[in-house]
Amino acid sequence: MISAEHTCPCGSDETYTSCCRILHLGRAAQTAEQLMRSRYSAYALKLIDYLVETTHPDQRVPDLKKTIAEWADQAEFYRLEIISTRQGQVSDKIGKVEFIAHYRQGGKERQLCELSRFKRYAKHWVYLDGEIGP
Repeated sequence: MISAEHTCPCGSDETYTSCCRILHLGRAAQTAEQLMRSRYSAYALKLIDYLVETTHPDQRVPDLKKTIAEWADQAEFYRLEIISTRQGQVSDKIGKVEFIAHYRQGGKERQLCELSRFKRYAKHWVYLDGEIGP
């Protein structure tokens, strides 16, 4: 587990304590990008329950937790690049965040490019789905 005073895995240049940790402990994300960053950090730290909880209920298939855990266990996430955000601000109901997640898997450097969609559900931002890019 990462020390609370280390730089946050999401790449914000803030400490984990002042960035994603407060979301992982229950504070609601204010923007779609903030939720996206906290989800990336959750993958890096293998906080599987947080990833399930911040997924839209319509997307919580029966084996979601197992699928997330298997992928997170195989990957070592080391850098996040935010490419763009659309909507997803405090007063919005929907938002999109395009990003590149850099990780290692099986000894090889890999990238996941995704345009993620987020939606307000019960007044909280949740991950709806994503379109994987090249």
